[in-house]
Order: sequence, then C-alpha cells, then structure tokens
Amino acid sequence: MAYPMYEVDWSVLPPEQNRRFNPAFNIATIKQVVNEAIERVAPVSVRMPTPTRLRDLIRQIRAARTAAEERSVVNKECAYIRSTFREEDSVWRCRNIAKLLYIHMLGYPAHFGQLECLKLIASPRFTDKRVGYLGAMLLLDERQDVHLLITNCLKNDLNSNTQFVVGLALCTLGAIASPEMARDLASEVERLIKSPNAYIKKKAALCAFRIIRRVPDLMEMFLPATRSLLTEKNHGVLITGVTLITEMCENSPDTLNHFKKIVPNLVRILKNLILAGYSPEHDVSGISDPFLQVKILRLLRILGKNDAEASEAMNDILAQVATNTETSKNVGNTILYETVLSIMDIKSESSLRVLAINILGRFLLNNDKNIRYVALNTLLRTVHVDTSAVQRHRTTILECLKDPDVSIRRRAMELSFALMNSQNIRGMMKELLVFLERAEAECRAHCSSAMVLAAERYAPSSKWHLDTLFRLLLKAGNYLRDDTVSSTIQIISAAPAERQAYASMRLWTSLERSAVSGDATEKQPLVQVAAWTIGEYGDLLVSEASSAISMVDEDGFDEFTRPSEEYVIDIYQKLLWSTQLSITTKEYLLLSLAKLSTRFTTRPSQDKIRVIIDTFGSHIHIELQQRGVELSQLYRQYAHLRPALLERMPAMEAPAGDREDSDAEGDAPADSPQHRADRPQPDALLDLIIGSEPLSNGDAEHDTPAAAPPSDNNNTTTNDILDLLSGLDLSSPSVPAPAPAPLTSSAPSANLLLEGLFSSPTTTQPVSQPETTVTALERNGLLVEFLVCGGGDTATLTMRAVSTARSALTDFLFQAAVPRTFRLDMMSPSGTVLTPQGEITQVLKVTNPSRTPLRLRIRVSYNIEGSPVLEQAEVNNFPPDLFN
Repeated sequence: MAYPMYEVDWSVLPPEQNRRFNPAFNIATIKQVVNEAIERVAPVSVRMPTPTRLRDLIRQIRAARTAAEERSVVNKECAYIRSTFREEDSVWRCRNIAKLLYIHMLGYPAHFGQLECLKLIASPRFTDKRVGYLGAMLLLDERQDVHLLITNCLKNDLNSNTQFVVGLALCTLGAIASPEMARDLASEVERLIKSPNAYIKKKAALCAFRIIRRVPDLMEMFLPATRSLLTEKNHGVLITGVTLITEMCENSPDTLNHFKKIVPNLVRILKNLILAGYSPEHDVSGISDPFLQVKILRLLRILGKNDAEASEAMNDILAQVATNTETSKNVGNTILYETVLSIMDIKSESSLRVLAINILGRFLLNNDKNIRYVALNTLLRTVHVDTSAVQRHRTTILECLKDPDVSIRRRAMELSFALMNSQNIRGMMKELLVFLERAEAECRAHCSSAMVLAAERYAPSSKWHLDTLFRLLLKAGNYLRDDTVSSTIQIISAAPAERQAYASMRLWTSLERSAVSGDATEKQPLVQVAAWTIGEYGDLLVSEASSAISMVDEDGFDEFTRPSEEYVIDIYQKLLWSTQLSITTKEYLLLSLAKLSTRFTTRPSQDKIRVIIDTFGSHIHIELQQRGVELSQLYRQYAHLRPALLERMPAMEAPAGDREDSDAEGDAPADSPQHRADRPQPDALLDLIIGSEPLSNGDAEHDTPAAAPPSDNNNTTTNDILDLLSGLDLSSPSVPAPAPAPLTSSAPSANLLLEGLFSSPTTTQPVSQPETTVTALERNGLLVEFLVCGGGDTATLTMRAVSTARSALTDFLFQAAVPRTFRLDMMSPSGTVLTPQGEITQVLKVTNPSRTPLRLRIRVSYNIEGSPVLEQAEVNNFPPDLFN
C-alpha cells in the first residue's frame, strides 16, 4: 500500500475534504509531511532531487546494451545514493536502500549501506524495518563489527507487540546470527517458541533450528519447548517443529534416544494426514499437505534406524502410505520416494522391503527422466539390502541401458554390475557388450574394467571366460585397462593345449580383420594379446590339426580359414610398418615375430622374418632398435641358442588366488580379499617381469641358463635384471648363505646369483612374528586397520579398509608417511571403490635399520554421494617389538 507522503501531488487538507486521509498517522508521519511541504517550496539550489524509483532503475539497467553502459548507470546511481547518505536524507532512505540491495544482487559493491540499514531497523515504521532487516541479511555477516550494533535492535524487536515485527527479527537472527549473538538471544527465542501465537511460534522454531546448527551447545535449552510443538493443530507449526527435531536428532545421539518416545505421536499425525478428507488449505494435487508428510517420513527414518522397537511401531503406517498414495502426480511420487528410503533404512519386515523395491520398479517405467534416475540411484544404494528383490526388475534395468539420457545409462550400468552373479552372468554380459559398443568414451573404460572383473569372478567355464575376454578386446579397444592384457595372457598360458590352439585361431581371425580394415590402432590391447598368443602357439595355428578344432562360441559358428606361414608374416609386416601403432605394441609384435621363426618350418618364412628383424636394427626409436640388434644376433653369432631361447613359455601362475576359490565364495563383494586380482605379490611381480613381458631379454636368459655360453651379452642381461629389481623386497629375509664364488662373465655364475634371488624362502629362514591388528582410523562409518607382521628390519603392514556407510565410497585413496629414518614401500591397492560392507586392502613394507618405534601418519580421501571427504590420523600404537 502506497503512503500519501510519497505522492508528489498530495496536499494538506482537512479530513472532511481529503478522502485519502489516514487517521492512523502518527507524529513521525506528520513531521515527514511537513518536511516535504517545506522542501516543495524551498529553492532548487538547496533541495535534493527526487530519487529515481526502483522500477525505473531496473528499466534503465535492463535497457543497457553493453556491460560498460550498465556500469555507468550503476555508478551514477551509487554516487547519488552516497550523497543522500552524507546529507542524512531520511525522507528517501528506504527507497535508496531498496535500490542499493538490487545493485548488490547484480554483483556490485554495496557495503557502504550497512549503517543506513541499521538506521532503518531502528525506525518505528514497519516498512522501514522490513527493508532494513532485508538489507542486514544481505549486506551483513558475522565477520562485520556492525553485528554488535544490531543485537540490541533485535532484542527490542523480539519483545515487540506486533507479530510481524517479531517475525522480521526472528528471520534476521536466524540468517546472520554469530555464535555470540546466538548465545545472547537464545533465551528470547526459547520464550517465543512457547508463545500462543502460531505465527510467532513457527518463526521461533525455524530460528532455533538455525541457532542449533550454528551453536550445537544450545540444543538442551530448546528441548522442553520443542516436544510441545507436535501437539499443535497448525500445520506450519508442525512442520517447523518436525524440522527442528530432525536437526537435533541428527546432531546428538542422546537427543535421538530422547525423541524415540515421540514415534507414536508422529505415526498418529501421519495417519491423520492420510485419512483426512479434502482440505483446501493444505491440499496439493489431491494430497493433504505433502510437505509435512515428507518431513515426518524423514524423521521416522532417523528415529527407526538400528532400532527394532521403533521400526516395529512404524511398519504399519509406512505400508499404508506406500499403498494409499496416488502416483499419477509428482507430489505422490515424492512421498513414495521418502517412504522407500524410510523402509530401506529402518529394521523393516522383508515384505515391506519388497514393496519398497517394487515401488522403485514402477518408477523405472515412468516417462519422467528425473523419476527414472532417482529410482536407479536408490536401487543402487539399496541393492545390498535385498538383492533378490531387485533381481526381479533386472529386465527393466537392462532396458535403461538403451535410454537416450547418459546419466540414466550410467546408473543402469552400475546397477547391472551390482546385480550380476553366476546365474545371470551370460545374459547380462551380452546386454553389457551391446551397451559397450555405443557407450560414450568416458564411460567405456569403467564399463570394460568392471566387465573383466565380473567375467573373472562369475565365469561358468574357462572357454566362456576366454570368449568374453576376446569380445571385450574387440569392442572396448584402447579403453581397456593395462592389466587386462597381462591377465588375459596368463589365462591363455595356463589353459590346456586345445584351448591354446582355439585362442590362437580366434585371435588370429580378429587380428587379420583389424589389419585389413585398418582399425588396429583403435584396438591395440587386442593386437598385443594376439601377438603374444600367436608367437607362443603359432605352430598350432598353421598346422593341419587346427582345422579339426571347433570354433563355435557363444555367438554361434565363427568361420576359420587356416592361414599360410607367408600370409601370417605379411600381416605382421603390415602392422610393424604402421606409423599409428604404439611402441609397446610394436615390441609385442617384434618379439612375437622372432618366436615365429622357431614355430614356422619353411626356409622362406624364416628368411623373411630375419629380413624384417634386421630392418629394426636401424630404427629411430631406441627400444625397437635395441631389440632389433639383439634379435639379429640370434641369427648370427648365437644361432645355435635361438631355438632354446625362444621356446614356448611355461604356464604362468595367477597373481592372486585362483578363480575356483572365488566362485566358492558366492556373492561376496568384488573387492573382497578373496577376489583381489591386482594386489602385487613378490612372485606375481617376478612373473610379470620375467614371464609375461614378451620383450624382456631376461626371458631367454632365464629359460635356458645352462645353454648360454660365456659372453658379455649374457652378463649384461643379468645385470639389467638385477638393476631392475634393485630396491624391491621380493622375499622375506634369509639367513646368510656361504660366500658364492666370484662373479665372472660366465653364464653359470650369473645363474647362481639369479637363482638365489628368485628362489622361494628356504626352511632355514627365521619365523616371522604372528600378525597383530592395529586400528588406525574409525570415523563416519569407515574403519581402517593394519594387519602387522614384523621380524628383523622389515615389517609388513596390510591396510584393510571397511565401510559401513549406506553408499559406496568412490575414488578411495590411502596415503601414508613415515619419519626419514624409515623406508616405506607401498603396493597397489586392491581397488578404488569401497562398497557397503566391502573392503579394500593395500600392502605396505616398512624398513627400519635403526629399529626405533614406528610412527605412521595416514591420510584417506574419498567421495561419498558426490561429496569429497578427507580424513587424517597418526598411528603410534604399533607393537614395541615389531622390529625385534
């Protein structure tokens, strides 16, 4: 409502002649009218110009075509406002502050209006107070010294007889309260919570909510008054009371136990809302006060968590809400979503959990993308609670892999991996392979890695496992992890001879197609695995017996034509001459081609291989040049050693536990100890360096040490391996052995040294101390502990991280530091995603020559539900005899 004194054409007339006269005018209003009348007749030179109205300023700023023009308008208006502040112009102060707040919202500095806001707050007029308090909330924060000046104004207005003035003061106090101001005025807020006025009571409850969030120590002051809020009939008071109780329960376990007594009251309120008839005051799309229902459901979820008695009291009402809520409108879906979260978090009955998951299944069929995403996200969080119930919706989840929305496809992919087991692995892997073909580039790496782990864990047969890995090599291309190549090579090397021949034929077919079509650059992991396999088992590939091997796979019959030796070499030559392949891939191909010289029998084939290898003796890249020179020597000075050096490699051992053990564990998490496939162990490291690396010169030297004649090349190779392995603690300490013979350039002496290095521990080694568990960190549902095993100067610490959180911890990173007198070696972790009830392990080796007590500082970082978390701790409670 506009006041008369703001109208330019207003004139002072008697009440009987002026119909716009307001009898509610006070003395301050009359004084202001007189001042305006005086200014109207004053000379122009001493009168301030009438300020621009807020709406006119907004029009001017919006009409600006450039940023410079906008700044010019704003600067001009700010200069005028400053001048009115200096002139103590109280007539237009309210209008000027309103314009200043709009300028502040645009991002321009407006701090010079803070004191003017305090003057408006001190004004007796409600319109001035309203703008003044709004300015205080926008321009002030707890770092400002002006805070001290506003506390008295707030206290006075909290005792005002006008409810709207009290409401303004409560809103401002909740928005800008510092800890000191909150302690000073908390008693006033507690008094107002008990006020009979519903308007003041709900404002006071919200202000108490903000105060408790800022100063949790004041919680006890509000406890007596808070419980009475649930007996109110006014829905505004009820919703603010539930909000306040929720905040208290989340911050204090003692308060949570205190409020568990109100569960029957909350159930009664919720039941009344469901059974209540149409109420126009609270109805939203046919549902009675959905906002209050959502708040109550959220509070019930907090009160019923890990409490069987409270959960039993709310089971019936949750079932009623889940079955009686209308789902045709988004309001009903909101209530159902909160109901599902409450059911899954409390100790509910199994039938109720099935009902909740079926609701999420209906959400997946909704046309709204947001509802489908929420359903997938919730199913992903609850799949570990009741996996069998979620499995019923597997078909719908797999359909979401074809959704045009990328976020829905990603959530459906993660949920598919969570549902995978030994019974559905075949069907789900087919769907995921189709999804992988059209997936985005940033999604392929994660999808392919998860598919490799799932295939290793749930493979029904070794043949199916190999076929699946071959399809992944074809469709994932360069997005596969590096360890997939080595793990596939290990599986092929450990397979029976017939399966090795089958693998060489399947990989040859894929390699030939890639070379002919020219897309080998995009499938380099496939080329690497194919090169290693053909190099090892090339004789099986070109033999006539290969025609009798069945090539039927999961997709049906795959035609195979036995290639000639010359054609295989031509394909190799085409790939080696390619300028797009990486150096690592060419190293695989070059060594594979050298091995084929002992697999192929015809003289032209061997001569052609020799010519190709000789050309690499002058290659521009030093690695390929070195291998070309070394392999060329096997055709000249050491030709008699070539068949023995390039003979077929023995079967490689799996880096960690065999797959039969993992299958026996059932549905254990993929990152549990029995399924860790990438934990570095000493033997696995030696296998990787000596056995599974096709380009290492140590292959030939280690395979046939006795046949090597005295030469500098052999000694150099041995020293290269020793240099590579220096600094790595590959085995437990052994007792001093008798002094070996002096090392000469002969191969037998070098072999004795290597044999002692690579041999497994003997029975004469000292027995290590038993393992001790040391707790390092226990916060927010995350437990980090060490399994400590010591003995001598070196101790082995196995870090074990376990999570009891509801959501998975992603991007999990463990870091550790020791004093300078120690040496710390950290192996690779078993994973980076810590699922609920799952675990991640990492091996640490600490060397302590001085044998002083161990102190360890750790840091753990991860993301949970999109929020980054960083935890630090210092561990100094290790056993005192750890290094004795």
